[in-house]
Amino acid sequence: MLIIVITVLILEVFLINAVKQYYYKNVEELVSNQIQFSSEFYSRYFSSSSLEDILIDDVDVFWQQTTAQVQILDLNGGILMDSIGVYNSTSIKTPDILDALKGQKGVWVGNVEYDKSPVMAISYPLKADNRIIGILRFVTSLRETNKTINRVSSILFWAGIIVIFISGMVAIFLSNTIVKPLKEVTRVAEKMASGQLKVRSEKRFDDEIGKLSDTLNYMAEELVKKEQLKNDFISSISHELRTPLTSIKGWAITLKEEDIVDENEIVKDGLDIIERESNRLTAMVEELLDFSRFVSGRITLNKEEINIGSIMKQIGKQLTPKTKERNINLEINIDNELPPIIGDENRIKQVFINLLDNAMKFTPSGGTICFSAEQKGKEILICVKDNGCGISAEDLPYIKEKFYKGKSSKSQSGLGLSICDEIIKLHRGSFQIESKLDEGTTVYVFLPIKEELE
Repeated sequence: MLIIVITVLILEVFLINAVKQYYYKNVEELVSNQIQFSSEFYSRYFSSSSLEDILIDDVDVFWQQTTAQVQILDLNGGILMDSIGVYNSTSIKTPDILDALKGQKGVWVGNVEYDKSPVMAISYPLKADNRIIGILRFVTSLRETNKTINRVSSILFWAGIIVIFISGMVAIFLSNTIVKPLKEVTRVAEKMASGQLKVRSEKRFDDEIGKLSDTLNYMAEELVKKEQLKNDFISSISHELRTPLTSIKGWAITLKEEDIVDENEIVKDGLDIIERESNRLTAMVEELLDFSRFVSGRITLNKEEINIGSIMKQIGKQLTPKTKERNINLEINIDNELPPIIGDENRIKQVFINLLDNAMKFTPSGGTICFSAEQKGKEILICVKDNGCGISAEDLPYIKEKFYKGKSSKSQSGLGLSICDEIIKLHRGSFQIESKLDEGTTVYVFLPIKEELE
């Protein structure tokens, strides 16, 4: 549109200027023909008479051929005669008179005191015996000419407005055929980037943007296939790992009860290590299985009316021995009369235990963990705050991503927070993490109250 407007404006200026020059040139040619005829007539028939005699006896000869104002000037630019009676005590030194004194036709456009409109003055030398004896000057008003130019300019102006309007409508139509599909492709690409691989871009036209839509859709299909392949692999390997892990753990416990363990301290220590690592691997396998169920949509929630405060108190009692062992102070703050929520109690417990377990892992001995709940409008806000080592700004944006472990060696599979996020989303809640390195971490969980879900 900017290019169209600038182009039309340039054309308007050019055309209006061309119209002005055309009309002014016509006036100039008309008056020039008249003044040349009068000058030649004088030179041919009255050159034997002096200019003063002509002005007294035959002055009509100069304005018989024109309706313009006629002036006769001496060689100093002084007015000897004016057909409308305009006299000026000072000499006139306009460019047209100066050119006439050089023996050439002179043209000047400007303003005079006795006319509100601009005038065009054309001067021509009067000669006798090839000698300049005076100046003949025709002055014509440009009032009517300018009115005609203004009318034509007005027509050109409105024509330009119509051109801009039509071009604008066409430009909007054409740009919409590009912008709207691009916006659609961008919106679909953003959804795909956020993990919504089931969305597809609608192909509007068989052009470059249409090819881009096809490419995006093909990419999404390939990603879905690879995601499904990965999930199937995780599910399969998780199931396969459970059986040998159960056997390893079982035999470690069995061997610890035999007499050989009492006789050999190294064997006892080895079996303890096997049992602990088996427990750790079992927990990781359970996380992988949970993750597989979530991403494949096979997870089901046993929703019922539950009391968040009651669940938090149970978890507090459950984790008290662990916090005492690590010398960590666990503070539980629950608002009185919290409204109930609709959810799966076991899954909610899984989220809270995972968040508290993470807080304990990264909180040093003597530290404090605050586990609190309060009502915020139509939601319940559960907060887990610690004064541990915190999370770096580099890791924080990715901490909830699947399999992301950051720089911490304490993280196992990198699935704990991702599973928590999935559980909270299934409860129509939200999950936020704020953290500063060496200052601590705060996790906010928002869950809608029962009335909000009804």
